[in-house]
Amino acid sequence: MNSHRVFFVTTVTIQRLPIFRREETAKLLIDTFAHYCDAGKFLLHEFVIMPDHMHALLTPAERISLERAMQFIKGGFSYRLRKRGPVWQASFTNHRIRDWEDYERHREYVRMNPVRARLALRPEEYPYCSASGALQMDEVPQGLKPRGFEGALRRR
Repeated sequence: MNSHRVFFVTTVTIQRLPIFRREETAKLLIDTFAHYCDAGKFLLHEFVIMPDHMHALLTPAERISLERAMQFIKGGFSYRLRKRGPVWQASFTNHRIRDWEDYERHREYVRMNPVRARLALRPEEYPYCSASGALQMDEVPQGLKPRGFEGALRRR
């Protein structure tokens, strides 16, 4: 996977409805992530599912656009939910990750989102995020890793 194709993405539920307050619904989105990761559609590096939106750091597969990767996530989840009517707002926001520092800044943002929202005291305590171990995450793309990357991880 290409390190120049790592994105921070955010998508919001229709009318900001807090559908992910329900454990069943949040787990369904995690299952959707797992399905498309296993199918090789994208790499998932970090994610958090908040009550009315989600954030992720992901790398679309080589021949898949970011828009298509998001279509897999949003459309795949909507299909599994079997709800009549729209589930998500029509668009999503994205930011292309430029380098290791940019990646780390967005990674920290994703991890701390439930803490800032007072849904957990520590990122690991929030069950619907990568910090909790809810899903096996893909490694940081090689091209983003700074020198001494392995040592930096051990110091954390």
